[in-house]
Amino acid sequence: MSVHLIGGGATTRADAPLHTPFVAEAIRRASEAGRAQPRIAVISLHPEAEEKAAALGELLVEAAAGAAIELHLTAGRAGEPIGLDALADIDGMAVGGGNVETVRAGLEPVFDSMRRLVADGVPYLGISAGAMIAAAGSLGSGSRIGGVVVSPEDPDEPGVELEIEVGIGLVDVAIEVHVAQRGMLSRLVAAVESGLITGALGIDERTALIVGDGGLRVEGSGSVWRVLPAENGVLVSTI
Repeated sequence: MSVHLIGGGATTRADAPLHTPFVAEAIRRASEAGRAQPRIAVISLHPEAEEKAAALGELLVEAAAGAAIELHLTAGRAGEPIGLDALADIDGMAVGGGNVETVRAGLEPVFDSMRRLVADGVPYLGISAGAMIAAAGSLGSGSRIGGVVVSPEDPDEPGVELEIEVGIGLVDVAIEVHVAQRGMLSRLVAAVESGLITGALGIDERTALIVGDGGLRVEGSGSVWRVLPAENGVLVSTI
């Protein structure tokens, strides 16, 4: 099974095909386990968590193209960690966006369980912040490194330092999202060049990076940016 990471922005019925590979894997996982339909955990930690979880669930139903799926919606809030019951007896797990620090903190108590589930063949779908926390080292929302501005920020509200926190550990390089749309490539370049991270993949909106046994696959309308250290600086390329 695979790790599916979407760089944000995929919120309409027209974006359902980006979610189809994830749903197909969940259906296959359920079939191999002898279940008639897959049970998919949909988790949102957001100020509008109920609405966001329901909207993501609707996209997954659309992506199923008529196949029956069972959704288990979990809506959380800042300071309210997600419990293990949200991950019980599932064939797929989908984590939506929001403030990356809030999403990471809410799921940190179940990171070990999430890793075990993926190792056991349960596919993971992360969107925006849900994609960022899939990494072993999760980028925060800071816009400065060493006090220097490295990504867009409100001139009236000075940004904070970029920090790296423990993520789920499903991929071994840092993940950035909304890259082209929010000018985040510069942050990745600065983070790698400074040695804060050893490498990164940046995903544009309405674009999915699928990480599986067969390597990396990109779906959607944007690019996936690869940023790696090089002898004389940083090497940037696209997948």
